[in-house]
Amino acid sequence: MADVIARVAGGVAELPRDQWDACAGSANPFVSWDFLTALERSGSVGEGTGWQPLPVVIEDGDGRIAAAAPAYAKTHSQGEYVFDHGWADAWERVGGQYYPKIQIAAPFSPVPGPRLLLRDPQSGPALIAALETLVERNGLSSAHATFVDPGQVPLFEQTGWLIREDSQFHWTNQGYREFEDFLAGLSSAKRKNIRKERARAVEGLEIVHLTGSDLTKAHWDAFWTFYQDTGARKWGRPYLTRSFFSILGETMADRVLLMLALRDGQPVAGALNLIGADTLYGRYWGCTQDIPNLHFELCYYQAIDVAIARGLRRVEAGAQGSHKLARGYAPEPTYSAHFIPNASFRRAVADFLEAERLGVRRDREWLAQHMPFRKSGD
Repeated sequence: MADVIARVAGGVAELPRDQWDACAGSANPFVSWDFLTALERSGSVGEGTGWQPLPVVIEDGDGRIAAAAPAYAKTHSQGEYVFDHGWADAWERVGGQYYPKIQIAAPFSPVPGPRLLLRDPQSGPALIAALETLVERNGLSSAHATFVDPGQVPLFEQTGWLIREDSQFHWTNQGYREFEDFLAGLSSAKRKNIRKERARAVEGLEIVHLTGSDLTKAHWDAFWTFYQDTGARKWGRPYLTRSFFSILGETMADRVLLMLALRDGQPVAGALNLIGADTLYGRYWGCTQDIPNLHFELCYYQAIDVAIARGLRRVEAGAQGSHKLARGYAPEPTYSAHFIPNASFRRAVADFLEAERLGVRRDREWLAQHMPFRKSGD
């Protein structure tokens, strides 16, 4: 591209919403201006969090954003779901300073999506070069683009970034008309087990789906209680603030689907989802009562119901969790890209990634062979 300017902003909120979203598109809510500024406005990222927003943008000759990357200066490796603590330890053992590093991501969201937001497709190399320059001019150890959309992996690969693989479990809609159509494709034993799980999970409960103007402060207060409980058990402290959920409800209500389980009219568990163009994204879950199978019902089976009813192509239910396999969620590859300017450190990480990749692919192949669907001839 000719006549372009690269710059770093102090936050996504400093940039024009229409120009950012023209680059981000509308398919993936996690890179939208509304979602990223909700994180900033709520204090979930910013001062004191270890996530300092530094979005990198490329401007065309008219001063409009042609490309953008949701970048952050990170002083730790928490909230990323792609683990590089071992890399940090190795670099610091030989006298290097691993942090701060640059993270190109949707914070706290292990959701594959575009990390190079391109209004002009030809601006990809210039945007990557700007990210590399940010690292090199500031003497930083590295930059990491996590949960990269598979279609963008070649852009990073062509410029020499190291590619890392992992796996997630996604459910794919095969044109089902209803949940029973999905069950019909499973083995008899799995089919019976899922029916029993669903029946047991909802005994004495009412399940409600809330979106748009149906969402109220009381609903967010209830969900905040659930989120705090789960966050305290998994991470030590929740990443998101209470105000984040209110802002999300104010600015993205039509893209939010909150599922609540009620007992005698009172919420006892909840699951928060975001709705994309063709995907339902399951994000957070929590409960105040330990009810067998309710996690499976709210996070996996209800999500499948919604995807079928809305004609969505898939459900992405978040990171990890091999227990999703028995519930029809298949292992799919996920990718991250890593820029490491130091040649010797880069070689060491490249060797590690080559060995890790073989193990990840073997695991994924084994898991794929143990899907619950009926085998030919059953």
